[in-house]
Order: sequence, then structure tokens, then C-alpha cells
Amino acid sequence: MIRTSLAALAALALPASLSAQSTTQDQLDERYDRALAAGYKALFLCSALANAQRNGVQRTPESVEQWELTGVYSRIQPIMDELEYTILPDAAGRVALVQVDWADDMPPRFAEGSHDQGCRLAPIGLDAPMPEMRVPPRPGEEGPAGTGKVRKGGGLTIPVKELETHGGATESAPRPLDPVIDRAFGADYGEGTRTTAVVVRHAEDRNGVLGQGRYAPGFGPDTPQRTWSVAKSIAATLIGAAVQRGEAKLTDTLAYGDWRWDARRSITIDNLLRMASGRYSDTPGNRTDPLYMGGALVEESATGWPLLHPPGTVFRYANNDTLMAVKAIEDNFDDYDPADLFADIGMTGTVAETDWGTDYILSSQVWATAEDLAKLGQLYLDDGVTRDGKRLLPENWRDYVSTPSGPQPGNGFGYGASWWLFNDHQGIPADTIAAMGNRGQFVVVVPSRDIVIVRRGEDPVGSRFDIVAFTRDVLASIP
Repeated sequence: MIRTSLAALAALALPASLSAQSTTQDQLDERYDRALAAGYKALFLCSALANAQRNGVQRTPESVEQWELTGVYSRIQPIMDELEYTILPDAAGRVALVQVDWADDMPPRFAEGSHDQGCRLAPIGLDAPMPEMRVPPRPGEEGPAGTGKVRKGGGLTIPVKELETHGGATESAPRPLDPVIDRAFGADYGEGTRTTAVVVRHAEDRNGVLGQGRYAPGFGPDTPQRTWSVAKSIAATLIGAAVQRGEAKLTDTLAYGDWRWDARRSITIDNLLRMASGRYSDTPGNRTDPLYMGGALVEESATGWPLLHPPGTVFRYANNDTLMAVKAIEDNFDDYDPADLFADIGMTGTVAETDWGTDYILSSQVWATAEDLAKLGQLYLDDGVTRDGKRLLPENWRDYVSTPSGPQPGNGFGYGASWWLFNDHQGIPADTIAAMGNRGQFVVVVPSRDIVIVRRGEDPVGSRFDIVAFTRDVLASIP
């Protein structure tokens, strides 16, 4: 009698091409990580360079490699370091395309630049457009006028504009905040942290005695950086503007696609702003790698997660909640979009980027200067009224975003509506709120002191800037 195992019978039933497969899960994961690393590198090179050019300043690829492309996720950092890239200019010498090679049998990952709208990352496997205007010269040859040279493994070499330190101490006029700001650029507020900018605004400071801006070499008032999750507070501001115009209500539900047929139809904009949708997310913090690095669309990556808890009952910090809150008002973007919001606030150096389609990635992908983020904070000091007297946000919107409701994160901070709360930290007023983002992005608003504190950084994974101690020390230093 011949005995045949079930596994053998199953193998016989498979097509030869499938039964011969030898790719393991580890190999698939390794290949996927290479694709993600290439996407991360392409997008950050494109965004950092193109958005700086938009603001009239220049950065070099080497600067981006030194700051934005170091200290990232350990899963992709070693891979990213070895990947070669090419930066292609348009006819005007602006960054138009960044390509990163990652696999011999697949097209390079690429990000496409726009002078007005930042960059967008293409999906894995898509061939880059190569119109004549973007064909690079051979290594060593001159590119279009003003664009520099193209080199293997690098690309367009863009000269850096020398930037002075702004608002620093001088021998003749020391400023009260100078010692604290000096410490922010060292290791006193976190070993291994890397501060790129500090801006402090005080409503009563008419003579500039506070030292309003300090920048690391290569950065300045017009240099944009990615806001990371500070963008969530910007998204809440955009939604607040829609509420003020009568185009949205916080109690509105998002009957999106299949949601209208299940319990997700009861999720409100308020639930989404408070990270309390009750939906599942697969990682703490909801990393959304397919969207941020893989070139996936908001439409496909943020919408399908199922409900696990009744809306409003569980706090779960999730990028997808912010993305869906923005989708709840997207029908109004033809009349008022993020660019209109930035124009009203005076954030002229800020760009909200989109996915490969048209959806804004307002959970993270905004590029803004430190000065612009100070203007965002000032809008909240002024209770939603712009400098020219226009009411942009509803009355008491600041009270709404700073009022906790329902579940809380339990990490020493409270959470309102897409703004963090300082709770009972000694030496910091109870009305203090903050927008916070990855790699050390902070916008701290202290209404009772009429103060805004902005700290920008490129902190490596594992290093954390102590924003509580820094805020306390800044407040103690201001008369």
C-alpha cells in the first residue's frame, strides 16, 4: 500500500509555479522594507529640497541626509543608508523628481515635486515620468542653469544659503531667554536630541528682548521642516474653520462608503478629533507605513479599519482618525482648502502635501517653518481671530480643543481635540496646550501668559526632548 501525506497531495494539486515557490516570509519582509526605505528617502529628499526652494532658501542633499535621513526607524535606517538616489530638475532648475533605486527587477521609488504643493510619493512599482525637461545630464556634466551637477548616488547638488543665527545673545544686549535657549541646542533637555529651531513669542514683548528665534546652522526663519503630528493640530484648525463657516458640525457623522452600512456610521468628527473612533489599528501610534512610505492612498489605507469599541469610549492614538476627520470636510476644499487656511493665518512658508491622488495627509505631511508654527500658536492665543481681525475659528474653539472628554492617554499628558494638554505639571499653567510631533516638534501655547513656544528638531529614535522641563524653564525666565 502506498501512503501519501495530505501535504504531498496538496502540493500535487498546486500549479507548478506555486509549488516551486521558495520565497519565505522573511524574504518578503526584507524586500518590503527595502521598498519602504526607498520611498522614505525619495519623499524626504524631495520635500526638504523642493519646499525650501519654494521659500527662497536652499538646502543640500547632504544636509537632508545629515538631519532628516538619520536617526529614523531602525527597521529601515541601515537599508536607507545604502540606497543610491538621483535628483532631477525641471527646466527652471527646481527639484522635479527624486528617484531611489531599491531592486534590480523593479522601477526606482520616486517622489514628484511641485513648486506650490510640495512633493507626493508614487506607489511601489510605478514607472517615473521622464519628460525631456527632466532628463538629467551625465555624471559630471552641468545641468540646467542654476541647478548644479548630477552625480551617481546623489543627484542635483544645490548650494546651501548661509544662514545667520537669529535672535541669539550678543555681548551688548544679553536676553533673558538666552541661557535656556542655549541649553535647548545642547543635551540638557535630552541626551542625543538635535534642536534645529526655537522660537518664542510673547504678546507683551514689544522690544524683542526675549530672543525670538534661534536656529541651527543651515536652518533659518524660512527653512521648512516636516511637522509630523503637529499636522493633527493643523487639521483640527482646518476643521474649526469649516465649523465657523457653517460647513461642518462636530456632531456630524462620516457616512463614508461601506461605513453607512455598519456601526461606523455613528462615528462623529468629534470622536475622530479626540482619537476615540473605536476603530482598530495594528500598531501603537498607528504608524501607517503603507501611506507614509509605500505610496498608498488615504482612500485605501485609512478607511477600512473595523470598529472594536463603541465610539467615544476608548482612547487610541491613530493617524487614521485624523485622516478620516479631514475626509469629513473634503467636499468643501474647492472653496477653502489648507492653502487658504495658511494664507489667512499668514503661514506663507507652509505646504500641506497630498498622497499620489488628491487626499491631504494631514496626520503628518505638512512642511512648515518655525515662524509659521508660532503664527499658528498666536491664532490660538487670540481665540481664533487673525492678526487682521478676521474670526477664523468659532468663539471658544480654544476651550473646545483644550477640554478633555472621555478616555485619556494616561502618559502624563491629557488630550483634548487634537491638542495635547499639560495637566498638572508643576510650574506650567493649567491652560497650557501643545501640538506635538515625531522627532521633537512642539508648539506650546500658554494663554494665561500670552506666550507661544516653538521647538523644532530632528531627534533620533530613542532620544526624547523634555518639552515639560523646557517649557517650565522658558516661563520661569520671562519676567
